[in-house]
Amino acid sequence: MKPIELYSLGTPNGQKVSIALEEMDLPYNAHKINIMEGDQFKPEFIKINPNSKIPAIVDPQGPDGKPLSIMESGAILIYLGQKSKKFYPEDPRLQSEVLQWLFFQMGGIGPMFGQFGHFYKYAKEKCDHPYPLERYTNEAKRLLKVLDTRLEGRQYLVGEQYTIADMAIMPWVRCLDVFYNGKEQLGLDQFKNVNAWVDHLMKRPKTARGMEVLKP
Repeated sequence: MKPIELYSLGTPNGQKVSIALEEMDLPYNAHKINIMEGDQFKPEFIKINPNSKIPAIVDPQGPDGKPLSIMESGAILIYLGQKSKKFYPEDPRLQSEVLQWLFFQMGGIGPMFGQFGHFYKYAKEKCDHPYPLERYTNEAKRLLKVLDTRLEGRQYLVGEQYTIADMAIMPWVRCLDVFYNGKEQLGLDQFKNVNAWVDHLMKRPKTARGMEVLKP
């Protein structure tokens, strides 16, 4: 199997894919796209991802044997799960649940946590109106409560096995404290089930290794 080419950076969206590649034992080469320096707008990257966002991959051996470029981290996770036949259940009910929680991350966790981080960490001096931070703090807390309820009595989000849904969400949750320093603002200690889940996943050597790929 020829290695997959990963174009990314160690942000939560990038970490999801590097975790998957590590856990699925898929060979890959990692290429840093420094979004702080505008690498994502270079013509060679735009050919891979017209939306100029990380991560993106090129599989030199796509389903038809020809190279395939894939953008959007959720689409990449589904593709890798199908390719490796790991962490993406074949059972239709479980597969539906995995997709629901994956889309929950793509449509809710990622955008809302990202906006929280923007206004809490980066825009304090640019925006002195309290509304944006209040809005995204409250929404981040609401989403964490949804997760905490789901994880009551569970080790994983779906069924009894680790899936791409866990891989998609965990880096974003960890980012709230480790990168955004939002532990006190969000009261992260109250979400006991979420914290136990993050700790459990981070004890997986391949997941921990995936979190370190292409660190900024």
